[in-house]
Amino acid sequence: MRIAVIGTGLIGAGMAGSLAREGHDVVVWNRTRSKAEALAGGRITVAPTVAEAVAGAEVVMSVLFDAEATLAVADELAGHLADGAVWVQSATVGPDGARAIAERAPGRVLDAPVLGTRKPAEDGTLVVLASGPSALIEAARPALDAIGSRVVVAGPEVGQGSALKLAANAWVGLITAGTAQSLALARGLGVEPQLFLDALDGGAADSPYAHLKGGAMLSGEMPLSFALDGVRKDLGLMLEAARGAGVRDDLLVAVRALFDSAADRGHGDQDLAAVYAAYAPDDAGD
Repeated sequence: MRIAVIGTGLIGAGMAGSLAREGHDVVVWNRTRSKAEALAGGRITVAPTVAEAVAGAEVVMSVLFDAEATLAVADELAGHLADGAVWVQSATVGPDGARAIAERAPGRVLDAPVLGTRKPAEDGTLVVLASGPSALIEAARPALDAIGSRVVVAGPEVGQGSALKLAANAWVGLITAGTAQSLALARGLGVEPQLFLDALDGGAADSPYAHLKGGAMLSGEMPLSFALDGVRKDLGLMLEAARGAGVRDDLLVAVRALFDSAADRGHGDQDLAAVYAAYAPDDAGD
């Protein structure tokens, strides 16, 4: 297929590579052109405008930072969709954001955010959370199969995939902040923090993610896979959605405060494991 990827950040770049590896012809666009040009070669070409990227594409995948960034290019994108083309919206935008995006191209938008960070995107093993008409899912299936290990169908309505993404990302934020809390508590009580991870190992409460992010927190080596500021943005969407649905938000409020504290200490552009910095004593630096 000819597939356009709009947005070549950590996830979009990986998705473009996975699509090309599976034999698709990929055209990429990014507001900062150098990020797109870094991908050029083989089956990947760079378009100078959204309109030129979208022209002739059978599937268009938008992977921008938020709903605002997506809506900023939505009219140009929708105005140049080829007949029968499917627009796959894969940013984390929340249910309301997904519906607002879909209004720009009625009947053409598949709400399909993804679970996974940079490496799963590069490996083509993301989990796609798709919602929308089944005909759109099937039309986009070759692209979805190229970027993901599986597709979870969240429902027939645009917005349901984005709702499921918020529930999943809430878990990511909670377990990362919870790991930081336990490590900090062990440290504060005079116990070697690594022993917390050792104690979990192999037990019913064990989690590979706790070891991954906990190990990064303790070593200080935190390769960027999901930026802390991105988690803060998502937590804002979760809070808005929870309040609108009448769901208690106590934990989300507390976790958002921890991520905000780490960002205030200068870690916003680092990996979400940097939330551990929220537990550093105020007079100890980071």
